[in-house]
Amino acid sequence: MRIDKVYNNNVVLVKGDNNEEIIVMGRGLGFQKKPGDEIDASLIEKTFVMQNSKATNELTRVYVDLSPAETEVVLDIIKHGQKVLNTTFDTAFYIALADHLHYTLQRNRENLTIQNPLSWEIRKFFPKEYQLGRDALKIIFEKIGIILPDDEISSIALHFINAQKDSGMIEQNYQISKIVTDILGIVRLFYGKVVNEDSVSYNRFITHIQYFAQRVVNGVVQGKNDSFCTNKLN
Repeated sequence: MRIDKVYNNNVVLVKGDNNEEIIVMGRGLGFQKKPGDEIDASLIEKTFVMQNSKATNELTRVYVDLSPAETEVVLDIIKHGQKVLNTTFDTAFYIALADHLHYTLQRNRENLTIQNPLSWEIRKFFPKEYQLGRDALKIIFEKIGIILPDDEISSIALHFINAQKDSGMIEQNYQISKIVTDILGIVRLFYGKVVNEDSVSYNRFITHIQYFAQRVVNGVVQGKNDSFCTNKLN
């Protein structure tokens, strides 16, 4: 394949056999290259056959804004995520994660932070994706020397969760987490007091609610000891 356009060191545009536009990504793929040069196939990490110019513009818009080092970070995070989750991600995920990283780094330079209100739920119900978020922060630090706040762990994890929403297990966990969160909200309103989320009683209570929510989602709504939950926060 010959290069039609170079976007940066890691992203180039080529034309396919039927003159279709193909975005090709890989570390150093476009370094010191110009239109007409042959691509080093050994450097290719991902190819996107674009259906129309709008799709091409959307993908390239995001990656043109990233520095070569930041593009490498995105590719490394995605590659690691695919290995851990044993899956592949579509074009939308490559766009969403790169866009998120771009604005996150921009906010970091301006000393702005955004808290993620779903951090607890993500950590509790999606431990694998949460660990991927933690791994992503480590990759970012190792590659570009930037330390991002811990809230970013959940924000990045959420991208991995959303990318798997077609998975039945992911959808089930979404439903369970919503039930647990709603019940906790009701409990807080009913008792009108602040709960120590680090206490043993609280965590045992959460475990009971989680099992209850799993039964509800799975259609098994009766349990022998559900009344036991009412004693957990007293």
